[in-house]
Amino acid sequence: MSGEPPRASIEIDAPIDVVWRVMVETESYAAWNPFVVRAETEQPAAVGNPIILHVAWANGGRARSPERITALDPPVVGEDGVGAAYLAYVYEGWPARLGLVRGVRHQRLTQRPGGPTRYETVEEFSGPLVGLTGPERVADGFRRHAAGLKTRAETLANESGLDH
Repeated sequence: MSGEPPRASIEIDAPIDVVWRVMVETESYAAWNPFVVRAETEQPAAVGNPIILHVAWANGGRARSPERITALDPPVVGEDGVGAAYLAYVYEGWPARLGLVRGVRHQRLTQRPGGPTRYETVEEFSGPLVGLTGPERVADGFRRHAAGLKTRAETLANESGLDH
């Protein structure tokens, strides 16, 4: 693929545990997520589970994206005091099964002591038809997803009186 992979990042004024909870409570996505407006998966989410993402493009178009959860690492604080969490899923639609487009979405959280939680996401695409995925529209969706995550997590943290 030429160019940069679709990505987004944002700083969220909420504890990493709150941001993580918003990310994994997929049944609540419709309440806050303007990009992934619905996510169908067994609850609680688990590695190996299929997950169907219903995405809304900025132009009003909709798509259904079958994925499989490949990583679900809840927040852990390292010896350096930095919290980290990681969620990933792999695209399993027919283009992937035919070897035409492969995609892995990575979502990472980090939080330094006393600081905001940093959310970062990137989709690694490969295959001969990657251009048809519309990498820029995916990046736009990721930016809208990140902004929605920030608003939702900060609201929950403020309602709970939690500090980062």
